Amino acid sequence: MSLYLWIILLSFAGPLLLSFDKKVHFYTYWKSIGVAVLIIGFFFLIWDEAFTRWGVWGFTPKYLLKIYFGHLPLEEVLFFFIVPYNCVFIHEVQKAYFPNLNLSKLAKGFTVVFLIAALLLAVFNFKNYYTFSATTTSLLLTIYVVVRKFEWFPRFVLTYLICFVPFFIVNGILTGMFTPEPVVWYSKFHIVGWRIVTIPMEDLFYNYSLLLPIIWIHEWLKPVFSSEKTK
Repeated sequence: MSLYLWIILLSFAGPLLLSFDKKVHFYTYWKSIGVAVLIIGFFFLIWDEAFTRWGVWGFTPKYLLKIYFGHLPLEEVLFFFIVPYNCVFIHEVQKAYFPNLNLSKLAKGFTVVFLIAALLLAVFNFKNYYTFSATTTSLLLTIYVVVRKFEWFPRFVLTYLICFVPFFIVNGILTGMFTPEPVVWYSKFHIVGWRIVTIPMEDLFYNYSLLLPIIWIHEWLKPVFSSEKTK
């Protein structure tokens, strides 16, 4: 197996096995998660394919199985289904075990800092494809959910912050933290160049933009599928 596939499968093993935890019963949410991941994953795969074609980022062949869908390796396609599953799992776990947390102050502080950072990066780096697209997408999504005052957003903020730990490990490995060459490389012409060790700063906004609408759809569909079970 390829290094990239090992990373994806190992990250999936824990959440999958713990999906049957009696307190969380995460497996009961598979329908809403599946729909959310398929919808958002479709659009992100188009984004991914376009940027791979344009040379914004790419993949080092020796770390891949060399099975491709368009210009995307199989492992990259799996990324957009497995990583969101893992993050939604974290979202539901912390809701089940810590249901009474008051997260309003955390959400407000995070939102202010995040919006200012995204806006400044977008305005001053509009020629960098990755920087501009990732920050603009996350900026618009955040403004919309804040204006709509979705109840789940403060909980999402905590989920996103917790997910930074596995994100740092997985993305760190993929961007060359422990290998001579990165599994996923980025063109220096389309990123700011600021990195968290080896991880491009833009990945923070990109992963946020992936996770937020998935949680949104998941939270919207949960009661729909729950009502079906009671009929």
